[in-house]
Amino acid sequence: MCARKRPAAGLANEGSSKITVVNVVTGAAVLLTACTGPTTTLADTIEAALVRAYQKNPQLNAQRAAVRATDENVPQALSGYRPRVALTGSVGYQYNDSNFTGGGSPTAIVRTEIHGTNPPRSAGLTVSQTLYNGNVTANKTRAAESQVSGAREALRVLEQTVLLSAATIYMDYLRDAAIVEVQRSNVRVLEETLKQTRDRFFVGEVTRTDVAQSEAQLAAGKTQLLAAEANLITTRANFRRIIGNEPEALAPGSPVDRLMPATLPGAVELSLIENPNVTAAMYGIDVNFLQVKVNEGALLPTVTMQASVQQSYEQSLQTYRSFGASAIAQLSVPIYQGGAEYSLIRQSKETLAQQRLNLEQTRDQVRANTIAAWGQLVASKAQVASARAQVTASRIALDGVRQEAKAGQRTTLDVLNAQQALVNARIALVTAQHDRVAASYGVLNSVGRLSPRVLNLATTVYDPSVHYQQVRDSWFGIRTPGGR
Repeated sequence: MCARKRPAAGLANEGSSKITVVNVVTGAAVLLTACTGPTTTLADTIEAALVRAYQKNPQLNAQRAAVRATDENVPQALSGYRPRVALTGSVGYQYNDSNFTGGGSPTAIVRTEIHGTNPPRSAGLTVSQTLYNGNVTANKTRAAESQVSGAREALRVLEQTVLLSAATIYMDYLRDAAIVEVQRSNVRVLEETLKQTRDRFFVGEVTRTDVAQSEAQLAAGKTQLLAAEANLITTRANFRRIIGNEPEALAPGSPVDRLMPATLPGAVELSLIENPNVTAAMYGIDVNFLQVKVNEGALLPTVTMQASVQQSYEQSLQTYRSFGASAIAQLSVPIYQGGAEYSLIRQSKETLAQQRLNLEQTRDQVRANTIAAWGQLVASKAQVASARAQVTASRIALDGVRQEAKAGQRTTLDVLNAQQALVNARIALVTAQHDRVAASYGVLNSVGRLSPRVLNLATTVYDPSVHYQQVRDSWFGIRTPGGR
């Protein structure tokens, strides 16, 4: 793990799209890029990382499978329009022993005995078709289609979440790698400062207290370096979890301000239209409204048609073969079914009212999230400028304190404090520029535009409608379009 100093890489910076970090040893301006190996060329970009997360993230792929499963609700609902066909058959063996007594003539009694065995056999075909069921099938189909649309919006929510997480962890790794390099450089400076302080102590220019202060500051610097390296290890693990590979030679990340609305009111208005949480809640209202209609269908009459044919052989000893056919239309009008149907209607209406209130709550939450994200973006822009000025001022102050210390006007502790102030300022700049890029992705997520199409990522965009069209009108078959 390292943060290799390179002349053409670094964290994103407003304007130049790079973070300029001043070397804590020489004071020269250098650009930092995260790296993990001996490679000397940039091997990864934030756009490529987003593509890998979009294609391979297991949570996202699981949600796509869930959408495909929801697609099957539509052919299940459409099955109410289709006939039901049943083929029946029977075969067996039976023994019959009968004795019939009757009057053959006015003066004689006739007894007839029938006994023996026969193998009865039959085959039949029954076709039934619902002609009218109170529009239950139509409303179930429309509800299933709304469920599919809602599932697609839920997929959009997760796509945005994964892309935001990928962009954030990418910038996290750049930030943490840069902080490790700053802390490592700080340790080198403190080691050199301690060496010089000891040399001056041996010639009597400073006291033992100055040496102890240098030693304490060096120990603190090493502690900060170890903490920064531990944070980088954690970030590396999360990078692998979200994006799917180990980070190597990461290129700078850039803000995506060009893809978002120019003003906060425009961002809020857009979020209330395009944010997938809002659209998913709207489809939820459609589903619950249609569920009310489905439940009301239980109060309406049902008309069915059934046709059947049956061929039988040797059902009895006297009959060798028989054939029958029938066609029956049946009308069923519900009068009273215990009251459960009325309760379901009332219950579904309350659920519909609840979903409408949930939509208002979702809109309020989306509006608040958009305003908060916009505020973070504006603040991060100001923080970058402030942190850059802080670095410049801290560097000048450190140079001045060092010159004054050589003249005997400053103590070793003053130099160490100025050095730590410069290190803190550089870390603050790295963090601010990280926040600047992450906040721009956060705004894009809040308005509902954090997608591969908007970002123009070099990947094939997953289209859930392809699977839907493949299964919607399928009448039979157990294999999925994917071959399972």
